[in-house]
Amino acid sequence: MKKRLFSGIQPTGLLHIGNYFGAIKNWIKLQEEYSGLFCIVDYHAITISYEPKKMPQRILDLAGDYLACGLDPKKSIIFVQSAVAEHTELAWILSTITSLGDLKRMTQFKEKSKQNTENVNAGLFNYPVLMAADILLYKAQVVPVGDDQRQHVELTREIARCFNKKFGETFPSPKSLLTKGSRLMSLTDPTKKMSKSYGPESYIALSDSKETIYRKLSTAMTDPARKRKTDPGTPEKCNLYTLHQLVSDKKDLDYVVEGCTQAKIGCLECKKLLAENIFKELKPIQERRKKLKEKEIKKTLLEGAKRAKEIASQTMREVKKNMGLS
Repeated sequence: MKKRLFSGIQPTGLLHIGNYFGAIKNWIKLQEEYSGLFCIVDYHAITISYEPKKMPQRILDLAGDYLACGLDPKKSIIFVQSAVAEHTELAWILSTITSLGDLKRMTQFKEKSKQNTENVNAGLFNYPVLMAADILLYKAQVVPVGDDQRQHVELTREIARCFNKKFGETFPSPKSLLTKGSRLMSLTDPTKKMSKSYGPESYIALSDSKETIYRKLSTAMTDPARKRKTDPGTPEKCNLYTLHQLVSDKKDLDYVVEGCTQAKIGCLECKKLLAENIFKELKPIQERRKKLKEKEIKKTLLEGAKRAKEIASQTMREVKKNMGLS
């Protein structure tokens, strides 16, 4: 029997290549090895300010991107978090056994609080408890995450151990799965993770044309330690070389390394080649996305929610029984 895997992305607008290479592309391979649940975590998305009228379309767009990238509803469960009420029910229960001190140590809360100073809410603080509920509700054993989410999975493991000790063996101890390309950096500031919050020039969207990709790369920072254009580059320190490693073949990589380290090519030539290879990766996704019908996407989400709820309901019956709440 396959191990169960859970992961999700917030519906906050256009997906970018950080989402794709850091998460979704890996999911496509993992769905062959694991019994996967891939969620659109809309409850997490409302911890920051958003426009309610745009949320339904954002959810559908993200689901469409999931399918266009290669997630298969015949192999995996694809659904929306808010369609399964047990997520928040279990989150409340888990919040009663989660230490306040543990939540205060979460670095992502501190970072997001700085980014959203006008809306530092309790939901943002309790975000890791809801994430723990997302994972434990399906008794997931594996959680593919970016580097910034590992701390939350560790807390989930601690919560699972605490619950099992207090109420009897109920949850497995999930493990983080870090994969290649799990942390891509901003094009405008290589010290920060690629994010839509830093503006459209800081990321490459899955829907960007080849011309747009090259325009964004043409002004992107390369090696921040490089002081003069005549200095040979250091590929390992270059933000864009990281992208080359994800989309370029060995021939192109060798060409870039030799050209940059020996000053045989300029940055613009390197960026032009990178733009070509990124678009080559994204073009099939864009073509599949155009063919998807909204009716098909909605059907996938409805069927996914039904399948997810069957598992969630069974888990909650067990949780309540063990807690003496049934």
